Amino acid sequence: MVNKRRKGFSLVELLIVVAIVLVVAAIAVPNLLRARMAANESSAANSIRTINTAEVTYLSTYPATGYSPTLGSLGPQTAGACTAPTAANACLIDYSLSTATTAGAPKSGYYFGYAVGSANVSYTVGGVAAKFNQTGVRSFCSIEDAVVRQDIPNSQATPTTAASSCIGWRPLQ
Repeated sequence: MVNKRRKGFSLVELLIVVAIVLVVAAIAVPNLLRARMAANESSAANSIRTINTAEVTYLSTYPATGYSPTLGSLGPQTAGACTAPTAANACLIDYSLSTATTAGAPKSGYYFGYAVGSANVSYTVGGVAAKFNQTGVRSFCSIEDAVVRQDIPNSQATPTTAASSCIGWRPLQ
């Protein structure tokens, strides 16, 4: 008697495995995307805090200048190059954050905007998702009081650089 053994899987068995994989993927992928957006938002809020700390340091280091005239003034002139900090390139934040404006590359899925008041006695920094509802949903801002505030826009926005707008946002808990 010849013993015939089956080798491999039947078509039905393979279809069942594929269906199970698709169900698991349908559950896991949205949760993964939400987790990634939450991580980007956390990074953006921390970047705003970093800029606030850098502004206080800049103000105490260069009192004749006041707050930094640009976001780029807080960082190095080029990536990885910080040999002698100056008022023009204070090296207080990393290069990727100092250049994460809408003209540059986003940092952790967020763009940042910066404005300084007359005579450099005030500043406003804001951050928005580079791709709304993909890299993040919440927008963040802060002024010289160093309170990080948040807002949830309805669609893609630009970083707020108006102190009057930022003050109306809800403080981040």
